[in-house]
Amino acid sequence: MIYMVVGTRPEIIKMAPVVRACEKENVEYGIIHTGQHYSYELDKIFFDELELPRPEHNLDIGSGTHAEETGRALAGIEKILMEEKPDVVLVEGDTNSVLAGALAASKIHIKVGHVEAGLRSYSRRMPEEINRVLVDHISDYLFAPTENAKGILLGEGIPGEKIFVTGNTIVDSIYQNLEIANRKSGILKRLNLEKEGYFLVTVHRAENVDVRKRLDGVIDALGKLKERFGLPIIYPVHPRALKQLGNFNIDVRKMEDNVTMIKPVGFLDFLHLEANAKLVLTDSGGVQEETCVLRVPCVTLRDNTERPETVDAGSNILAGCDPEKIIKSADVMLGRERNWKNPFGGGNAGEKIIDILK
Repeated sequence: MIYMVVGTRPEIIKMAPVVRACEKENVEYGIIHTGQHYSYELDKIFFDELELPRPEHNLDIGSGTHAEETGRALAGIEKILMEEKPDVVLVEGDTNSVLAGALAASKIHIKVGHVEAGLRSYSRRMPEEINRVLVDHISDYLFAPTENAKGILLGEGIPGEKIFVTGNTIVDSIYQNLEIANRKSGILKRLNLEKEGYFLVTVHRAENVDVRKRLDGVIDALGKLKERFGLPIIYPVHPRALKQLGNFNIDVRKMEDNVTMIKPVGFLDFLHLEANAKLVLTDSGGVQEETCVLRVPCVTLRDNTERPETVDAGSNILAGCDPEKIIKSADVMLGRERNWKNPFGGGNAGEKIIDILK
């Protein structure tokens, strides 16, 4: 039996293909939702849209310090695993829920599989980087999305027999859901947008929204982009970013002169927004991958990335939070042909992972 631990929306999206593969192969599985960023009720739209079963266990740990989140998740997951006794626990990515799931399982001698293993930004200032390293080194099965990620793991001394290059499950999710999104999503009509007639922005990482200078740089750049290109800029505002805008006393009404700020949207709506954007500006690792697969130019609002394959492919460029660099990077990406090759696999990573475990 396989148990999967998820705690954030990207984890749900990337674990969905593994769930589908379990069902296809008649493999018994269960899902634990930690509720790290949202309660299950707020995440329910993602389970419904992706046609996933409701999680057997909802911990509702909520947001807090890294220690609070990890500790509450660790205690809750351990109790469930001791009762359910699965053969393996799968975690995906780099959140505190991922670390808690891997730690809880490994300490009671349940095997751990890490989906999306081997990613490195080489910046320990990112809490996600610490989580990635720790989880990789206590996992029994490391499902690396690329050969580059496998090379990183081998370089850190992880035995080759533990590492499997599977591609990235985000490709599976995009292929499985893009047609549905194009058919069902009416978000372009609701926002009065034309295909390739707008920019899409996501900003949520602590390194950006918790640092006033960096957040100011992004906001300044968005104003200059609107002035330069005259296109709508759509920003689904993450709750963390909205909270920090208030904490910094940033005038949201003034921002709205340049940016259309909307509430977070479901996966199908967001996928439709991504696929039809002229340019995406983001600090999200997952969005860097998604835009690469969708062949939409991306500017990453960070100084480093654990997805260097996107930069190598030509779909992405690092701009940090300096307004002038962001504008120059946007010019570069808008001038590129959208003919890069997707480095993240052919869309069957979920099936590969289950085949390996079987």
